[in-house]
Amino acid sequence: MRTRTFALTAATSAVCGAALLGPAALPATAGVPVPDTPPDTRVGPAPGDVEDPAVSAEELLAEVRSCRQISRGKYRTDANRSKATVPVCGTTDAVFWKADMDIDCDGRRTKACNTTSDPYFQPQTAFQTSRGKPLDSARLPFVVVPAPGRIWDYRKSGLTGGSVVAVIHKGEVRYAVIGDTGPAGIIGEGSYALAQELAIDPHPTTGGAASGVTYIAFKDSRISPIESRAKAERRGEALARAFVGR
Repeated sequence: MRTRTFALTAATSAVCGAALLGPAALPATAGVPVPDTPPDTRVGPAPGDVEDPAVSAEELLAEVRSCRQISRGKYRTDANRSKATVPVCGTTDAVFWKADMDIDCDGRRTKACNTTSDPYFQPQTAFQTSRGKPLDSARLPFVVVPAPGRIWDYRKSGLTGGSVVAVIHKGEVRYAVIGDTGPAGIIGEGSYALAQELAIDPHPTTGGAASGVTYIAFKDSRISPIESRAKAERRGEALARAFVGR
């Protein structure tokens, strides 16, 4: 669990990340009304699809066993850790890192995410919905990437808000999008909804996973609208199949 004394910095970094990318980073789909919530429900393989099952955690992890480090240094997993141990690694089609998962509960104010449940709650995210509103951490599975800095700039790796990420924990695979930015020196964070999907305690101050989470972010994979869970699932599964050579 990340020491929350760094949370205000994370919020500042999130705002800075949004400013860097500008308000046009995720344009709305013209003429197509898209509700902010609820996002599309998670979709999996078609019933009875035995011949071509979904890509497994084992298949994905086999592709990221070795690291070709692309970051200039390594990241800490928590603000109170003095040692940086996590590199960002690269392949032709993706970048990945193996870390913990702290819980991002910022964005739209909900029953799960608010100033009562999270004393460091911030009512914004670095990237917004197709209607220009903060993302809903309690309903949308998304990943937090470090704000651009000297260690690594995610934008130079073909990533942006809405890029698809495969997240793996204890044999489970879920597909999410990049939805927020955090401190420039810390890595390993996901939304309340993503934690729930992976059976990780989603509580913003006491939850999270201390280790064992793998994040595989696919290059040039942005979906629109960012809040569509169904699109993230479909695109994620297709990208994962290509990634493992199916």
